[in-house]
Amino acid sequence: MRGGEVEFGTGTRSLFTMDASNYRRVPLGVVAPRDADDVEAVLAVCRERGVPVLARGAGTSIAGQATGTGVVLDFTRHMDRIESVDPETRTALVQPGVILDRLRDAAAPHGLTFGPDPSTHSRCTLGGMIGNNSCGSHSVAWGTTADNVRELEVTGYGGRRMTLARGGEGVPSALREDARALVREELSRLRTGFPELPRRISGYALDELLPEKGEDWARVFTGSEGTLGVLTRARVSLVPVPGARVLAVLGYADESAAAEAAAGLLPYGPLTVEGMANDLVSDAARSGLPRGGAWLFVEIGGDDEAHARSRAGELCRAAAADGTTDHSLVVEAAAQRALWRIREDASGTATRLPLSGDATQADGSGGVDREAWPGWEDCAVPPPRLGAYLRDFRALLRQHGLHGLPYGHFGDGCIHVRIDFDLMSEAGIRRFRDFSADLADTVVAHGGSLSGEHGDGQARAELLPRMYGEEMVGLFGRFKDMWDPDGGLNPGMLVRPARIDENLRFAPLPREPVDVEFGYPHDGGDFSAAVRRCVGVAKCRNTDAGSSVMCPSFRATGEEQHSTRGRARLLHEMLAGEVVTDGWQSEEVREALDLCLSCKGCRSDCPVGVDMATYKAEFMHHHYEGRRRPMAHHSMGRLPQWLRLAAASRMVPLLNAAARVRPLAAVAKRLGGIAPERDIPALPREPFTRWWRRRARGGARGAGAGREIVLWPDTFTNYLSPEAGSAAVRVLEDAGLRVAVPDRQVCCGLTYVSTGQLDRAREVMRRTLDRIEPALDAGLPVTVLEPPCAAALRTDVPELLGDDPRARRLAGAVRTFAQTLEEYAPDWEPPRVGRPVAGQTHCHQHAVIGDAEDRRLRERAGLTGELSKGCCGLAGNFGFEKGHYEVSAACAEDQLLPAVRQAAPGTELLADGYSCRTQLEQLGGHRSRHLAEVLAERLDARDG
Repeated sequence: MRGGEVEFGTGTRSLFTMDASNYRRVPLGVVAPRDADDVEAVLAVCRERGVPVLARGAGTSIAGQATGTGVVLDFTRHMDRIESVDPETRTALVQPGVILDRLRDAAAPHGLTFGPDPSTHSRCTLGGMIGNNSCGSHSVAWGTTADNVRELEVTGYGGRRMTLARGGEGVPSALREDARALVREELSRLRTGFPELPRRISGYALDELLPEKGEDWARVFTGSEGTLGVLTRARVSLVPVPGARVLAVLGYADESAAAEAAAGLLPYGPLTVEGMANDLVSDAARSGLPRGGAWLFVEIGGDDEAHARSRAGELCRAAAADGTTDHSLVVEAAAQRALWRIREDASGTATRLPLSGDATQADGSGGVDREAWPGWEDCAVPPPRLGAYLRDFRALLRQHGLHGLPYGHFGDGCIHVRIDFDLMSEAGIRRFRDFSADLADTVVAHGGSLSGEHGDGQARAELLPRMYGEEMVGLFGRFKDMWDPDGGLNPGMLVRPARIDENLRFAPLPREPVDVEFGYPHDGGDFSAAVRRCVGVAKCRNTDAGSSVMCPSFRATGEEQHSTRGRARLLHEMLAGEVVTDGWQSEEVREALDLCLSCKGCRSDCPVGVDMATYKAEFMHHHYEGRRRPMAHHSMGRLPQWLRLAAASRMVPLLNAAARVRPLAAVAKRLGGIAPERDIPALPREPFTRWWRRRARGGARGAGAGREIVLWPDTFTNYLSPEAGSAAVRVLEDAGLRVAVPDRQVCCGLTYVSTGQLDRAREVMRRTLDRIEPALDAGLPVTVLEPPCAAALRTDVPELLGDDPRARRLAGAVRTFAQTLEEYAPDWEPPRVGRPVAGQTHCHQHAVIGDAEDRRLRERAGLTGELSKGCCGLAGNFGFEKGHYEVSAACAEDQLLPAVRQAAPGTELLADGYSCRTQLEQLGGHRSRHLAEVLAERLDARDG
């Protein structure tokens, strides 16, 4: 090894135990090679010691082929370069760790793209796509990955480097001659033993070595799941991008009708024919779709928009004659992306099946989700057989008492589905085996392939004899042995496989719920079930700025342990107790969670709703139970106490003066565990609540005759940003609302939760409920100006105080500033500001509450433009804690600071979160304001 990393520690091994499948294997270690020489060196060492090797990309494989017990080669860290893009030959030369979307970005200026595009395109790698022969939604037009490879550079387990292409000139002579002999010997079987369908991914594609197919070694290697050689470089084909695209959304009465219609649309040259039924689409999303019980998403390309519209119209007319219930044409790119997001997130959302409507909880938050798993994720049949196959598939589910939500590539006859297998009990595992055997027979009866996209791995390889027969599977074994006689490359996959019910990821998990603090209402109170939510689809590894909030620390570091998935893996291993053996005291888990900003982005952006902020708080509570906590937990976790004492002592001017004396500030920061790079914010002379009482004593009362509302004096507004509170009073009263403020201090407990001081958080929350109870009894809405406090009241309070019905009542009463105005003063016209905006939607608001009302309020006030998503990076105490400054600043540079720098002169900088405003001030010298301040200023100008 000349430069790559070699890691055999507990934390790294834990991160690579699983992919996105049902399987788990503990690797010996992980190596991140920098070049082909490093790969050859690793293979030499492993060969000498008889250690197997597994090549791995993003780890999003769904059949288990990206798990292994030997050395894992992680190509995502270093071997991720696009070496060239040649528009003349329409090819690109790439290393195996290149992320698909990066290749598409590089090809786009030339009007080209890489055709196959699985739903994981934002994080899957070209090496992984070649290993699995990935496809994606555009395969009806542009084929599978095998259709788009030209030449592959590969190193065998024996150390030989080879170049694989049509004709086999770069293949070692012994291997080439042995393979040719096998083909000559089995010509008849190879010509007749493979089903004819567009998505035949199962097994080795030995028929690609037939002389009439040109003896294509690159194609036969594609889809071999790392069992034949280690890919180090690939030349792939690129395809022209249409000048314009139109998305035709076709409604059908039900799923079977949509499936039967799909094949009839292929003659119209669509780019996609994707199908979904209404049981996989939320009510909100369904409202924007044409009338029907199932839909086909059919993308049509054209030279320009008019051409694409014309072609789409022709297709829609043909579809109407064939039974559509309704249709719509979506032209605008953002609207198309929104619809595709529903489809692309299905692999995650289908993992949690909702129970019946009577499971909804009293607070309207929904009941316990039913877990569903891959395993029969992507069977494929000839497209004209799809409708009949789906009916048989549904019948088989009913026969076995199982449930699943099929969706997928209807135009290719390929169906994705997650099924609610019970993989924790012996009886459930037996049912899994029985169903798998029956479904394999059903697929074969329809002339299909057990895998139509994700490969066989461990999930299906045991059943390949049902599809191909024992003789063909025997040929697969002979072919594997020609390449890898020592059996060192990804053993247990494709040939001589492990049983489909071995190595299940759930086997080592505790069977009884562990003792935890939060309620985990959607997981039946089971922390293990909450952690199992992460199935490994790795949306958290998406590095596209603006795509989502999740996961800011991964975007800042690029390290798996700082992704939501990586942290979930470590928590899984902590519960399993085999690799991480010290439970809640684990330093590996603590280290991974240390850079979690608790932004809650994963709660909304993760397709399966992983809530790492809650898991982190839970872990820290147990980790520090009876142990000495970091000083930052005392200085910032108890921030409400210190601020209340400072305000009561009337020493604010003295404290502010001391904070400006550099030596004194340095001592205070060191004692408080605060990052030395940070400035200590100045405290206002008068808290909001003191201003409110003084105003009331002076006789100033709101003149509004409308609804009475409670304005929540959260810690940040009250003690650090009272101007936001007084501005909100001005606006709310102008809207005709009667504002009340609690007489005594109330607190959501956020700072205690974020530092894992959950016992103290409960004390604070219960005291708050006692003080706010009269307002709840009166049915008053509670307006919260600080987004993270509103989110904590909506989620943390009821999840920590599940035994107190007042917690759910308070959660249901909480409204944001904009929600209050829209709901209780719908006829009020905000003052016209008329300026563009830049700034930040707080990550907690994005994750828990949403910002639809804020957008509408800004629009009515003439505040134009969009606010950044993402996380500002300060995230309450996170960015102030010692050791976090660099990551905090990198998070701000991901989206927020660039957007503010690019803003035109005169742009209004908005940030409703105090942390966001502080980050903008400290990192860029930018002054931003709460929306209430902007509107109040305009009201004052109007009335003055």
